[in-house]
Amino acid sequence: MRILLVEDEQKMTSYLHKGLTEASFNVDVASNGKDGLFLALHEDFDIVVLDVMLPQLDGFEVLRRLRQQKSTPVLLLTARDTVEDKVKGLELGADDYLSKPFAYAEFLARVKSLLRRSPRGARDVINIADLEIELFKRRARRGNVRIDLTAQEFALLQLLAERQGEVLTRTFITSQLWDMNFDSDTNVVDVAVKRLRAKIDAPFERKLLHTVRGMGYVLEERT
Repeated sequence: MRILLVEDEQKMTSYLHKGLTEASFNVDVASNGKDGLFLALHEDFDIVVLDVMLPQLDGFEVLRRLRQQKSTPVLLLTARDTVEDKVKGLELGADDYLSKPFAYAEFLARVKSLLRRSPRGARDVINIADLEIELFKRRARRGNVRIDLTAQEFALLQLLAERQGEVLTRTFITSQLWDMNFDSDTNVVDVAVKRLRAKIDAPFERKLLHTVRGMGYVLEERT
């Protein structure tokens, strides 16, 4: 799942980014309304977490312009806890509203609730051949065999599964899962793929995780 976080408070951004990343979400960040609106309009996100008090464009204006073109679920965050602000946000098209300060557990629960309700988030299970991936329960199995994965391994599997049939480059995988600039000398992606392959492919006759030489990796069923 891909989330856009539009928040200008650096401490809050770091806090939410860390939590969402640890929950295996892919998180993009914008620190002002103008950049947030650009990303929301030109990229595909499963949910936008949008602060109201933003520089350049406030959250209400970002929401108003976004709703003219897209229906991406939006969770509004604000320090203003007035009924008028809540009504305004909901009337502009917000899907939920959370006032600061808030507990991270409630924030994460609201994010997951919106994802379940959204068209893109409604898919909780991905099947590729005999591989079944339960996204919200964070479980994987092949046939009747349960596969135990670390959080990082599951995040990699989910990324590949949600883009099944699409060759993902090492650069893209790194940017989505490790949030770092890709260094061509590092083999972090190759090591991660090797570990994942040892669990989801090696014990089984049918192979699903393939290497495309000179390009990257793809998860798909091949005849």
